Amino acid sequence: MIHTFKTAAISAVLALGLAGTAMAQDLKFFTIGTGGTAFTYYPVGGVIANAISKPPGSRECGEGGSCGVDGLIASAVSSRGSVDNVNAIISGLRNSGFAQSDVAYWAYTGTGTMEGKEPATDLRTIAALFEEHIHLVALADSGINSVADLKGKRVSLDEPGSGTYVDATLILEANGLGVDDVTAEQLKGNAAAEGLRNGKIDAFFAVAGYPTGAIVELASAADIKLVPISGAGADALTEKYGFFASSDIPAGTYEGVDAVTTVAVGAQWFTSAKEDEELIYNITKALWNDESRKLLDVGHAKGATITPDTALNGVGVPLHPGAEKFYKEAGLLE
Repeated sequence: MIHTFKTAAISAVLALGLAGTAMAQDLKFFTIGTGGTAFTYYPVGGVIANAISKPPGSRECGEGGSCGVDGLIASAVSSRGSVDNVNAIISGLRNSGFAQSDVAYWAYTGTGTMEGKEPATDLRTIAALFEEHIHLVALADSGINSVADLKGKRVSLDEPGSGTYVDATLILEANGLGVDDVTAEQLKGNAAAEGLRNGKIDAFFAVAGYPTGAIVELASAADIKLVPISGAGADALTEKYGFFASSDIPAGTYEGVDAVTTVAVGAQWFTSAKEDEELIYNITKALWNDESRKLLDVGHAKGATITPDTALNGVGVPLHPGAEKFYKEAGLLE
């Protein structure tokens, strides 16, 4: 009897072990490079990671469970931003990542700010997500009322490797200034906001979907303004680079801050051509599932603007075949 019991117990343990091994083999991990934790990419990345994940043992879709990809565990990873994410995708460090449409196109073609670098020809698009506005933030009493007023000032352009750094440089150039005409700092998110509040810098650039956390917190603690990026300099920028468009940030987006006209670019989700077609098809399908809609609508203020109808807006890098298959099936692509 004892011998029989031991045999049964051992068999049960072996069965559990084999099941565990099978489960481990069925698991697929998928990373999403985002941005600094104080800006928009990171929280939106977290929402999307939840939407496309479906670990073993999850309740079924439509029954309170995830409608993600079976066996997939996706994670949002903080990063330095667009350029960093593109490089990480191409090198194989990350499975996917968010990037500004301009940065991604230049990387893919080896043009613009990526002139002279090897084109990132394996870069592929999963979806266009939302519009990102270029915020130029200063204290309300700073006397900075235009990009031209930044001359001689201490200005944070964000870190090299970020899309903000790329765009801030282009905006300065479009307004007749260079990086050498300001005292350039390389502060990110909360550090830039803190630096402005403490008088260590006079202004900072941030490219993010509004409202963005670092500026929300700053506006509640200090009197700030959003400096317009408009006029001849903005016109020159939008004419030269088709990715930029004039767009407003409404009054009240940040506490006590008036409406401002600035420029915007698209935030898009990219992956590598080397990623499996069926996996990317299922990820794209999960992203646009009706249940995912609920997560997007409540997960972040920008989530409601992430829709299938705008999923192909401004896409300048080819779609991944898996994503393309989904959009064709959904009738969004001929």
